[in-house]
Amino acid sequence: MVGGKGTAGVDEAGRGPLAGPVIAAAVILPDGHGLDGLADSKQLSEARREALATQIRQVAIAWAIGRAEVDEIDRLNILQASLLAMRRAVDGLTVRPRRALIDGNRCPELDCPAEAIVRGDATVPAISAASILAKVTRDKEMLALDECYPQYQFARHKGYPTRVHLQALAEHGVSPVHRRSFGPVRRLLETNES
Repeated sequence: MVGGKGTAGVDEAGRGPLAGPVIAAAVILPDGHGLDGLADSKQLSEARREALATQIRQVAIAWAIGRAEVDEIDRLNILQASLLAMRRAVDGLTVRPRRALIDGNRCPELDCPAEAIVRGDATVPAISAASILAKVTRDKEMLALDECYPQYQFARHKGYPTRVHLQALAEHGVSPVHRRSFGPVRRLLETNES
């Protein structure tokens, strides 16, 4: 990283699903970035998220993606894995931010000052941009996993514990991309062992 420029917004996607990685993004936006419609990624349509993600990548001073894999989630717990993914995203920036604004109530350990902002993804443009990049990236990964494991229908629910997903888990068992430490998956494994 060079210098120390701007404020990085940082957010993650994928804390709640039963499968797949947790993905974080860090984004440094220029002043007067001109991006209209930035919001919490969950409030936007898929098409709007995709369009904004393209624009964000084009106008950002810097952006980066970080991740924590399923085995790290199971070993560390989802909170610590999310913080790890956030740290990896900030570390991946080609420009060192002067500070980082983190969505939520906890900050990862960073080499710049950081502040946690609850609901920051709805109120801070750089965090909204990070939220969008993280969600778009994770959704694409779940579409790829859907091709590898079509029986779970990841394209439909992105790994969240929907009725369809829970039925597929019960029918097909636990895949290598499922989070074994998460309640429904853990209970299924325990049932199968007994």
